[in-house]
Amino acid sequence: MENVSQKEIADEEMIEQEFQELLNDYLSTKHRKRVEIITKAFNFANQAHKGIKRRSGEPYIMHPLAVAKIVCNEIGLGSTSICAALLHDVVEDTDYTVEDIENIFGPKIAQIVDGLTKISGGIFGDRASAQAENFKKLLLTMSNDVRVILIKIADRLHNMRTLGSMLPNKQYKIAGETLYIYAPLANRLGLYKIKTELENLSFKYEHPEEYHEIEEKLNATAAMRDKVFQEFTAPIVTQLNKMGLKYHILARVKSIYSIWNKMQTKHVPFEEIYDLLAVRIIFEPRNPDEELNDCFDIYVTISKIYKPHPDRLRDWVSHPKANGYQALHVTLMGTNGQWIEVQIRSERMNDVAEQGFAAHWKYKDGGGGEDEGELEKWLRTIKEILDDPQPDAIDFLDTIKLNLFASEIFVFTPKGELKTMPQNSTALDFAFSLHTDIGSHCIGAQVNHKLVPLSHKLQSGDQVEIITSKSQRVQPQWEAFATTARARSKIAAILRKDRKTNQKEGEEMLNEFLKVEEIRPDAIVIKKLYKLHNMKNEEEFYVAIGNRSIVLGEADKNELKEKPGTNWKKYLTFSFGGNNNNKEAAAEKEPQEKEPINPKQILKLTEESIQKNYLMAECCHPIPGDDVLGYIDENNRVIIHKRQCPVAAKLKSSYGNRIIATEWDTHKSLSFLVYIYIKGIDSMGLLNEVTQVISRQLGVNIRKLNLETNDGIFEGKIQLYVHDVDDVKAICNNLLKVPNIKSVTRVEE
Repeated sequence: MENVSQKEIADEEMIEQEFQELLNDYLSTKHRKRVEIITKAFNFANQAHKGIKRRSGEPYIMHPLAVAKIVCNEIGLGSTSICAALLHDVVEDTDYTVEDIENIFGPKIAQIVDGLTKISGGIFGDRASAQAENFKKLLLTMSNDVRVILIKIADRLHNMRTLGSMLPNKQYKIAGETLYIYAPLANRLGLYKIKTELENLSFKYEHPEEYHEIEEKLNATAAMRDKVFQEFTAPIVTQLNKMGLKYHILARVKSIYSIWNKMQTKHVPFEEIYDLLAVRIIFEPRNPDEELNDCFDIYVTISKIYKPHPDRLRDWVSHPKANGYQALHVTLMGTNGQWIEVQIRSERMNDVAEQGFAAHWKYKDGGGGEDEGELEKWLRTIKEILDDPQPDAIDFLDTIKLNLFASEIFVFTPKGELKTMPQNSTALDFAFSLHTDIGSHCIGAQVNHKLVPLSHKLQSGDQVEIITSKSQRVQPQWEAFATTARARSKIAAILRKDRKTNQKEGEEMLNEFLKVEEIRPDAIVIKKLYKLHNMKNEEEFYVAIGNRSIVLGEADKNELKEKPGTNWKKYLTFSFGGNNNNKEAAAEKEPQEKEPINPKQILKLTEESIQKNYLMAECCHPIPGDDVLGYIDENNRVIIHKRQCPVAAKLKSSYGNRIIATEWDTHKSLSFLVYIYIKGIDSMGLLNEVTQVISRQLGVNIRKLNLETNDGIFEGKIQLYVHDVDDVKAICNNLLKVPNIKSVTRVEE
C-alpha cells in the first residue's frame, strides 16, 4: 500500500512541477497575465483525469499539460488557448459536457474545446475513418476560430513525440495521417518548425532504417558542413559589421524527411544532394519602416562577395506567401564551387516563419490587419467546400489538401489588381476564383493579350482576362484541368446538379416513349433497354437519355416487341438458374472461411499467405524487404501497400481503422516484378555488360529491357524478377560498377 502512495506522491510532484513550468513559460511571454483562469483550468482538468494513465504509464494530465506548453512556447498563443489545451480531452474522456465547460470558463473556451472534441458517426458513415469526420468538424469550427486548428496541431505534435508506446498498426495510421493532413496544415498556417518535426517523426516511424541511415550520414558530414559554413560566412560577417546592423547568422540543415523525399523524387543518392546547407541571416531593422530596404541592402552587399544565381532570387518580402511567410532568398556560388542558398529575414519575419499566423498577433495589438486577408480567404474556401459535402471521405480530404500544399503565383486582372493563386493554376481556376458565374460560363481566356484555352497553365506575372458566354455550360472534362479546391468543388457540385436534372428529364422522356408504345414501365423492361445501350444501370441510362446522348427509336421498339412467351422463359431461367448457381457457389466457398484478422497483431507475410490470402497492390508493387502495411478492404481481403505509396497515404488518413501492421517472413522462393531505371554515358558493348551483370553474375531473369540513347547519353528501364529488396540492392550496386553507368534506381513503373 505504501508503494502505491509513494508512486502517487511522485506523480503529484511531477504534475505540479510541469504545471509550474507552464506558468513560468506563460509569464515570460508578452500576453496579458491571466494566471487565475489557467490555474482554474489546470485544477479542473487534473481532477477530471485523476487516476487515468496514458499507454506509456504516466498520468493522463501530463498530455494536456504538454500540449498547453507547445501552444504557449512553440506557437505563442495566450491564456484562452492554453486553457482550451488543458481542457481539450475533458469532454471526450470524462463525464463533463461542453455546457459544463461553458458555465465555468465561458463560451469562447467552450467553443474551442467543442471543436477539439472528437465525434462519433457522421456524414461519411462507417466506411470512412472517424479521422476524416473529426477533421471535417475541426475545419468547421476553425472557420470561426483558427486557434482550434493550432491547438489540434500541438496535440498531434505531442502524440507524435510519444508515438513509441503505441501498437505498430496505430503508429502507421497516426504517422500516415500526420504526413497527409497535419504537416500540410502546419505548413499552410506558417508553422515551419512544427511542420518539419511532424514530417521527420512520421518518417522515423514509417521508415526507421532509412531514417537512421540518413541521420548517420548527416552526422558523418557535419564537420565538413561546418567548415564550409565558417569559410562561406567569414567575408559576409566582415561586410555586415561595416553596415552597422544588429544581426546573427545561422546554418540551416535540410530536414531528414526533405532529404529522403528529394532522393525519392529525383532518384539520386544522399551524396548527390547539394542543398543540405542553407545560410540564414536574421537582422534587426534600423527602424521598422526600413525593414524592406535593409533586406535588399544586405542582398546587394553579399552579392558583391559571391555571384548570385540569375534565376534564383525569391522575393517574398514584397509579396508575402499566403501563409504570411516573408523573406528574401538568394542562391550564391560559394568558393567551393557549390550553390548555397541564403535566406535574409528580419526578427519579425523570422518569428512569422516559425510561429506562422500566431506571430501576427504578437506584432498587432488586437490582431487583424491586411496580413490575415490570405488566411481569411483560405478559411472561406474551406467553408465553401464544407457547405457542399463530398460523398466520399477521400475526395473530401484530397480537395482540402489541394489547397494546403500549393505554392503561390501572382497574376493580374485586366485592371491591374494582384491575385494570389496556387501554383499550376489554370485559366479555368482563375475564372472560378473571381466568381462561380464567371467560371461556369467561361469559354476561354486572354493571357497577356493572347487567346488561350481554359486548360492553359498560368505563370507568375501573367495578366488574365476571362471570356464568357451566356450559352456555355460546365463540361465534365473540366474536372481534369481544374487544379484548385474551389474550382473543383464548384464544378463537381454543378455537374451533380446537372446530372440530377438530366436523370429526371430522361425518366420522363422514357415514360412518355413507353406510354406511346403502350408498354408498362417495369424493372424488366427498363433493364432490357439499358442493356441494349450497354449502360451499367438505369440511373446512367436516364442521364444519357436526358442529355440526348441516347435517342429512343426503332431499335428499342424492336427489343421490347419480342414475343412475350420467350421473354418469360428467359426471365424464369434467369431467376432460378441464378439462384442455383449462387447456392452452389456459396456451398463451395463455405469450407474456405477465412480466419479473422486481429488488427492489433503484426501480420506475417509468408510465401503461402501471399499466394492464398493477400493481394499485392497494383499501384506500388511491394516486394519482400519494402516497408509495408496491410489494408482490409470492404470484402475483407488484405491488400499490401508500400508505406510511402500515395494510395496508402490516403487510406491511412481516411480509413485508418482498417490499417494493419505487416512484416515479411519470406525465404527467397517467390519472384516479384520490379522496374530498374538506369542512366549513363553511351559506349560500345554497354548493353552486353548490363545483361552480363544481371543474368550471368546474379542469375536474375530479365522480363523486358528498354534502352535509348540521345546525344551520347543513354537511359532506360529494365523489368526483372527478384525475390526481395536485397536482390534489388545487389543489382543496383553491381550495375554501378560498370564503367559509364552513372545512376541506377528502382522506380515504381
